[in-house]
Amino acid sequence: MNRRQASEGARQRVLDTSLPLLSPAGSAEPAVEPADQPAAHSSGESAAEVRPAFELPADWNAIRRGIEPSETPVDWSLAMFAGRFAEISGNEASAALTLVFRLLHEAQRKNEPVAWLAHPSGTFFPPDVAETGVDLKSLAVIWVEESIQAARAADHLLRSGAFGLVVLDMYLDARLPIPVQTRLAGLAKRHDTALLCLTRKETHRPSIGSLVSLRASATRGAGEQGRYRCEIQVLKDKRKGPGWKYTEVCHAPDGLC
Repeated sequence: MNRRQASEGARQRVLDTSLPLLSPAGSAEPAVEPADQPAAHSSGESAAEVRPAFELPADWNAIRRGIEPSETPVDWSLAMFAGRFAEISGNEASAALTLVFRLLHEAQRKNEPVAWLAHPSGTFFPPDVAETGVDLKSLAVIWVEESIQAARAADHLLRSGAFGLVVLDMYLDARLPIPVQTRLAGLAKRHDTALLCLTRKETHRPSIGSLVSLRASATRGAGEQGRYRCEIQVLKDKRKGPGWKYTEVCHAPDGLC
């Protein structure tokens, strides 16, 4: 069973539980799943076969200096976020939505089902999204009133393993308890799903939590002939290291030129 076949059942389960999810009274958090424990050594393993978990490098000062910013060009693609819990932030006039919908369009081209969770009063403008080539009919949009309800819905979607990309549009309420983040990050990794949180904040403000694997800040600058320069600055990346940037030039939608 592939993701698209499994997504129908997952979407139905979310709809079946929509009343409890949207009920303010049901605010209790689900229990945190225990983290996977490392496999123990077999009883027949000799002491000589056991290696130390960590060896100091010859140049210890290289570690103390930290990770140098990456200068290698990085492609903004869905594969970069697969199995990760990421946060993309920006102000109201940033390029965050533009660059996230680029990932969404890529997911649809690869037949990966996508879910978008957001508050009804603060989300994307469908006509502009349709102009980018996104198929709105195949995009699962779930309305939630607050972030903890979005987390419960995301838990259902991630646990199903049916979605290649799940977006939490948290522009109005960017709060997630650490136990909830732990569970969602674990589910994203287990099912190789990209879990993106959109937040409204400035670059200098901290991320929503330590479980975030990649934190990026989006900005937009004016260009020529109705075009805009959309740039992502990565502030935290547990795989490649922070400091790298991605830039692309996009045409502005009608009314913004």
